[in-house]
Amino acid sequence: MKKTDFNGGWSFEGRTVRLPHDAMICGERKADAACTGAGAYFPGGKYVYEKSFARPEAEHVLIQFEGVYKNAKVFLNGREAGGAPYGYIPFFVCADEFLVDGENTIRVECDVADQPDSRWYSGAGIYRPVWLWEGPADSIEPESVRLSTLSCAPARVHVHSEKPVTVEMGGAAGEGTDFDLTIPDAKLWSEENPYLYTVSVTNGSDSDEFLFGIRKITWSSAGLCINGRQTLLRGGCVHHDNGILGSASYDESEYRRVKKLKEMGFNAIRSAHNPCSPAMMEACDELGVYLMDESWDMWFSKKSKYDYAGQWKENHMKDLAAMVSRDFNHPSVILYSIGNEVSEPAKPEGLAVEREMVDFLHKEDPGRAVTAGFNLMIISNAAKGKSMYKEDGGLSNEQSGDMSSMNSTMFNMITNMVGTGMNKGANSKKADEATTPALEMLDICGYNYASGRYPMEGTKHPGRVVVGSETFPQDIAKNWAMVKKYPYLVGDFMWTAWDYLGEAGIGAWAYTPDGKGFAKPYPWLLADSGALDILGDPNGEAFHAAAVWDKLDKPVICVQPVNHDVKPAKMVWRGTNAIPSWSFRGCEGRKAVIEVYFDAAKIELWLNGDKIGSKKVKDCRAIFTAKYTRGNLVAVAFDAAGREIGRTVLTNAAEAGICISPEKETVKPGEVVYVPVLIADRNGIVESNADRKLSVSVTGGELLAFGSANPRTEERYDAGEFTTYYGRALAVVRAGEAGAVTVTVTDGTETKSAEIGIEEA
Repeated sequence: MKKTDFNGGWSFEGRTVRLPHDAMICGERKADAACTGAGAYFPGGKYVYEKSFARPEAEHVLIQFEGVYKNAKVFLNGREAGGAPYGYIPFFVCADEFLVDGENTIRVECDVADQPDSRWYSGAGIYRPVWLWEGPADSIEPESVRLSTLSCAPARVHVHSEKPVTVEMGGAAGEGTDFDLTIPDAKLWSEENPYLYTVSVTNGSDSDEFLFGIRKITWSSAGLCINGRQTLLRGGCVHHDNGILGSASYDESEYRRVKKLKEMGFNAIRSAHNPCSPAMMEACDELGVYLMDESWDMWFSKKSKYDYAGQWKENHMKDLAAMVSRDFNHPSVILYSIGNEVSEPAKPEGLAVEREMVDFLHKEDPGRAVTAGFNLMIISNAAKGKSMYKEDGGLSNEQSGDMSSMNSTMFNMITNMVGTGMNKGANSKKADEATTPALEMLDICGYNYASGRYPMEGTKHPGRVVVGSETFPQDIAKNWAMVKKYPYLVGDFMWTAWDYLGEAGIGAWAYTPDGKGFAKPYPWLLADSGALDILGDPNGEAFHAAAVWDKLDKPVICVQPVNHDVKPAKMVWRGTNAIPSWSFRGCEGRKAVIEVYFDAAKIELWLNGDKIGSKKVKDCRAIFTAKYTRGNLVAVAFDAAGREIGRTVLTNAAEAGICISPEKETVKPGEVVYVPVLIADRNGIVESNADRKLSVSVTGGELLAFGSANPRTEERYDAGEFTTYYGRALAVVRAGEAGAVTVTVTDGTETKSAEIGIEEA
């Protein structure tokens, strides 16, 4: 079938919009918003999109929605034609019986009025792209041809099709509904070499093309292997939103995020806690990043008053089927996760549901492993009658005053108080007995915050394969040492790889009085817990992980912000708030905490030629204190024999002003481009203590968003003006159709512009 863009010309609240579109990000945040800090104090609502289009000439027409949040209903010419209650799965609408000659109208309704409906910022509306599929009556339906790797040497690929087809790939061809292809001199797909073949499919009257990577996954207590090679997952958890863009999923945004994560050393992403966008999968395919695609954050017990739990039982198998159908041909997807921190497996009904889902996935896709992000302490407590979540859909504990059970907010509060000691919370024999029935069903057992169990499992459960599905970032060195030591422990996914909207302040090191508590009040906005912030800039957590993974070629210096008068209140989901800067104007004489990351025996630190100190490196990090003084900060690394193995210099900015540095010099028509805006000197060194309120204007394109990584602000990403944070901000622009895009930034006194060329169509 022919696939065409169906994203233009939609009407939303009286104006024309181009999809993808987040209907929530432009709403007015309020301190009394029903979603509270979980949803970043954004309002809910009911939203309607409409579009008129001419009837396609094809006999068979489908409209594909990659994701509509949530409770989507699709109407064609006034008649209900389809939809989906779950906001994170794709769905198709067959338009054949609804179309009329001439002009047709499509209407999409979605409903997020009842809040809270999520534990994070969900966004709303048609936030992922929409596609029109056209073909003959006997079309090759989208997702109807599935390829799976049978072996690597020789490379054999099995083809399954709902209809007889001819398939050509890599110099091999075959036909039928079930047949094998042997690919001569095949190039295998992996993180090191993510080679993708173009697969051509025909059935006489119709044709299709898609990309496929040949790779074989195996797993056992001896380890996880890709193409027969043992692979350790250097993972991070990632929420679905795109920061200042809200939940809108642009191809360029997803590609940029995956690329930046891989550049920092990550080779795996966990899609927390819902199926990721197709664009993220495609980026992982192209760049060579392994993906754990997760299904839901809940099963049939509520975590939020109006979440999906009430609709889950009647829809969960359809959701799984849609996820598998979409994911099947993507080589990056190596793990299906059937949920996150659910308590239901503590009871027979939950175990029965788990068995149903695991069996279904094994039948539908036996080539991939099934896992889950199980918090073993939650399951073991639920087995003792101390359930974290209510099953009756009643009021949350905060609203009802009922403290007989524990909800997710309370659990996270306790976790923050207990700290990393939570890792030992499920070490007991009773916890092991309570969690074993659920864990034994999984191919690879995902442990959330249970690293205390890692050394035990090889003896207690000799055949068990384990992955750290969610871990504290400050434990990266300790956890990675165990990943390398125990073959049955195949990887580690830190919380979290990239900062996100909602769960306001859950990872913040806060300097304001309202940041001392766990549940941060308005105007807190971001979780503030990412190794990379929402702009994509790495901080100390990212560099520490890169050092632990041996992905640095020289030491990296980061400094805990010097420009504050008080010590921060620290949340446990962040190990450090250090940033790669030695430029804090006006802070001379203040105490500076300096962190140096590298795999070395010893680090020496020098400031303006004077030696600050020499320290042994522990867990790839050395920490120094010094009085802040402008100048050159130099870290020198030595091996155990005393030989210098690397050095780096960090210096302050000179006279700083507005600096615009587009990430691309030229773009295609309609392409989304990221434009960092810095307060920096002529050498690009950012000044971290001279923030300014900036305004942005765009000609030759459209400003999609402008903002900073400030986790606590009342400023809006859609207003075209924002205050930098530690000297950084970011504009996201969609190019026009021809000529050039000009981005102009001003603070009222200084004005700078940058031009991005638009390639000829």
